[in-house]
Amino acid sequence: MNRLCGSSMQAILTASANISAGWGDCFLCGGIESMSRVKRRGFNWSPNPTLVKELPNAYINMGITAENVADLYRISREEQEEFALKSHLKATRANSEGNFSNELVTITSNGNEAYQDDCIRPDSTLESMSNLKPVFIEGGSVTAATSSPLTDGVVFSLICSEEFAMSHSLRPIAAIVSGAVTGCHPELMGLGPISSTNLALERAGWEVSDIDIFELNEAFSSQSIACIRELGLNPETVNIDGGALAIGHPLGASGARITCKAASILHRTGSQRAIASMCIGGGMGISIALEAL
Repeated sequence: MNRLCGSSMQAILTASANISAGWGDCFLCGGIESMSRVKRRGFNWSPNPTLVKELPNAYINMGITAENVADLYRISREEQEEFALKSHLKATRANSEGNFSNELVTITSNGNEAYQDDCIRPDSTLESMSNLKPVFIEGGSVTAATSSPLTDGVVFSLICSEEFAMSHSLRPIAAIVSGAVTGCHPELMGLGPISSTNLALERAGWEVSDIDIFELNEAFSSQSIACIRELGLNPETVNIDGGALAIGHPLGASGARITCKAASILHRTGSQRAIASMCIGGGMGISIALEAL
């Protein structure tokens, strides 16, 4: 299925709905994306003529949406860089403490083993970030450091009913309580998690204050900061092992990654409730509410 950035999280929500409807009892959900092989727009770029005429914002650059959010919420470049640095520092600490060990699978290619994420930069500094030029508009505030980096990734998770887990001696770590997908203005697509999270909370019967762990996909610093502000989140509960600014955002895999990460942190810390949420290019947000078992 295709919901752009939210595809693998949508797969998890669809599996949950199918199980609730009695249309299955076990699903393997996830996604894969090789961003390093994504085709670039070149001089021969051929957009859909009807979309360009009727809905030109369908082709808006995601970096421009990040600039729009930064302008709307008056988020300075310095604040964006501080947020990005914290993401790298948290991911560095989590990696050194082994918090990714149960989430990474070693792969072998041409006799070489890859067992560690190369994207995290423990040597990141505010000084090095401040030397970067704006990427998307002249005089803008969004740089490569405050945008999620180009990465490849694959994530899969097993979603099943309680009965299936018991009959197959499986130990589930979290239950799916609710989920939601909402729309927002394409030019401000990074704000999608605000409405989708509020709807997921409403469906779960929870308040923001009930959430112990919040996994927010860091497509850009600006939209992450805006979502944290608008939702009234405690920053100490958000992306405690770092986020996409440090780990990367392989589009088809990210939704499953942050959902699994939220469940993993619940299990590791003994916390009770979590939300995983992300913005979606084109103007959407998707969220999932989890409860520890």
